[in-house]
Amino acid sequence: MNTHPHKTQKIIALLAALFLILLLSINYYVRISGARYIREAGQVPRADAVLILGAYVYPDGTMSPMLADRITVGYRLYEKGKVQKILVSGDHGRKDYDEVNTMKSYLKQQGIPAQNVFMDHAGFSTYESLYRARDIFKVKKIIIVTQHYHLMRAIFIARELGLEAYGVNSDLHNYGDVMPRYELREIAARNKDFFMCRVLKPKPTFLGGAIPVFGDGRATDDKPEQQ
Repeated sequence: MNTHPHKTQKIIALLAALFLILLLSINYYVRISGARYIREAGQVPRADAVLILGAYVYPDGTMSPMLADRITVGYRLYEKGKVQKILVSGDHGRKDYDEVNTMKSYLKQQGIPAQNVFMDHAGFSTYESLYRARDIFKVKKIIIVTQHYHLMRAIFIARELGLEAYGVNSDLHNYGDVMPRYELREIAARNKDFFMCRVLKPKPTFLGGAIPVFGDGRATDDKPEQQ
């Protein structure tokens, strides 16, 4: 006996509603889990390092507005004495695209010694950046810097990985009409990383030998002129 078409439609609608509720519930949980550890720059506790998460770099080497604001806030935290080391993490998976050297070069131009800036060349995602901060760079207590919409997820991941993590948002400017799209995409990213942290627990694309952040950041340099 065939199921009545209207009954089938109701079942599909119910399943879709349940899926949406699950999606939004996880999104809310990740948001509030991270938001409770966001602080103003003056109130954030001292930490082993500040982690500045990468963002787009233009073909001419100029930082995108979001990345420029992240690096500015990270620099301010260093200047305030909240950290003695900076870890910049981003995508350097190709020779012609390099977020981390761009960030380190800027920080060096501001007068920060090269030995105090570590580069994570394989921070291909927020999850991988935090995983590698823990396992490669041996960070235990960390301040994460990124925009607020992203920061809540980053803190959630860090704490799920066992780090004592706090965040300072880098929303120094209005980023225009891209934000609604970023906010919508972030809902999917929060759900993905919830399952990554709680269920799948994959290793990053690359691991390798330890480079403790308490040492010399020049150990992460990959260009002869940096030595």
